[in-house]
Amino acid sequence: MADPSPPARLHFLERWIPSALTFAIVLTVVVALMALFLTDAGAVDIIQGWGNGLSGLLAFMAQMCLILLLGHMLANTGPVRKALVALARVPAKAETAYVFVFTVAALTSLINWGLGLVTGALLARETAVQLRNKGVPAHFPLLVAAAYSGFVVWHMGYSGSGPLTAATPGSFLAEVMDGNTVPLARTTFATWNILAALGCIAACAVALWLIAPRKRTAMKELPTDVASETRTAWEDELVTPADRIDASRLPTLIIGLALAAYIAIHFSQGGGMTLDLVNWTFLALILLLVRNPFELIHLTREAAANVGEILVQFPLYAGIMGMMASTGLIALFSNAFVAIANTHTFGVLALLSAGAVNFFVPSGGGQFAVQGPIMLDAAAKLGVDPSIAIMAVAYGDQWTNMLQPFWALPVLAIAKLKMRDILGYTALTCLVSGVVMALALWLAS
Repeated sequence: MADPSPPARLHFLERWIPSALTFAIVLTVVVALMALFLTDAGAVDIIQGWGNGLSGLLAFMAQMCLILLLGHMLANTGPVRKALVALARVPAKAETAYVFVFTVAALTSLINWGLGLVTGALLARETAVQLRNKGVPAHFPLLVAAAYSGFVVWHMGYSGSGPLTAATPGSFLAEVMDGNTVPLARTTFATWNILAALGCIAACAVALWLIAPRKRTAMKELPTDVASETRTAWEDELVTPADRIDASRLPTLIIGLALAAYIAIHFSQGGGMTLDLVNWTFLALILLLVRNPFELIHLTREAAANVGEILVQFPLYAGIMGMMASTGLIALFSNAFVAIANTHTFGVLALLSAGAVNFFVPSGGGQFAVQGPIMLDAAAKLGVDPSIAIMAVAYGDQWTNMLQPFWALPVLAIAKLKMRDILGYTALTCLVSGVVMALALWLAS
C-alpha cells in the first residue's frame, strides 16, 4: 500500500507537534517563563503556585475521567456496539463516510463528550473496515480526524461542564454571581446556542466533504490486517457459587434500576443537572445494558487503559492552571481582550481569550475555575448577560481542542494513529467552527 504522506510532505505543524505528554511539559515551562517575565511573581512564587495547583483539581479530575471511562464503557456494551456496526455499513462512498462519521460523533458528543470521543473513534475504525470490504478506498486519517472533529461542539451539549457548573447552586461560579445561578435554559438550551451547534455541524461537515481526497493514490487506507473487533461473551469459568453470582444478570440489574430510580426522583423533586448526574445517568445505562458483573469488569478494564495517560497529564495542567492563577497571568491574558470590549464585541473577544487559554488549560471545568470568574465580573461591568460570558468561555474551550492534543488521546489510541496524522484536518475544523461560534456570540450579544 502506498503511503501518501512521507515525512517531506507533512505539514509544518504536523511534523513538529510532539506527544501530548511532552506538549504538557513544554507548556509548563513556557507558562513558567511567561509568568516570570510578564508578572511580578518571582521564581519561588511560580514554583509554589505550580506545586499547590497540582492537586487543586483532584475532585474535578475524578469527574472528568469518570465521564471518559463511562463513555468508553457505554460505547462498548453489546447493544451500542451492534448499533455502531450497523451505522458503519450505511456510507457507500468515502466522501459521505467522512461526513457521516463526523455527524454521528458530533451528535453523541452533545449527549456526552466521553461517549462522543469513543463512539467516534470506534465508528471511524469500523467504517473503514466496512468500506474496505466493499472495495471502496477511504483515507483513514481523515475518518479519524472527522471523528475527533465531532468533539468541537461538546460544550454546547448535555455534559458541558461550564454551563452545568453555572447552573449548580453553591458552585464557584454561583458565588461570583452573588449566589445566583444561570439555568441551562439560558445557556445549553438557549435557541441561539442550539442554532450555533447545528451551524457548526453543518459547516464542518461541508468542509470535510470538500477536502476529502478523491484519488486513491492520495489516501492512506486502513491496513489490510485490521478487521472488525468482535466482542467476547464475557463468560469466565464458573467454579464457585461466587462465580455464578458474577455471571448472573441480577446484580447489575438491581443496582442499575436503583440508580435510575434515584435519578428519576432527583429530577421529579426539581433537582438540577450537574456533572455528577451526567455520570450517574450513563452509569445507570451501562448497568442496565451489560449482561452480568463479568462483562462490567471487562469493560472497566478496557476503558481504564484509555484513561491512564489523561490521569497522568491532568495534574500537569492543574499545575499550569495554578501558576496562571496565582501569578495573575490568566487575568493578564483575559483582561487584554476584555479591556477593548463593549457589549457587542465582548462575546467574540471572550471566545478568542478562552481559545488561547485552552492551550494551557485544556480542561473545560478547569478553565472555568480560573477564567470564568474573570469573564463574569467583566460581563457584569459591561452590562453583558452572564450567559454570554459562560458560553463564550465554553466555546473557546471546545474550539481550540482541535489543535490541542490532550483530548485526542482516546481517539488516537483506538485508531492507533498520532496527532500529526490528523492535525491538518482538525485545524480546518477549528477554523470553520470558530467562524460560526464567533458569529453566534456576536448575534446573541
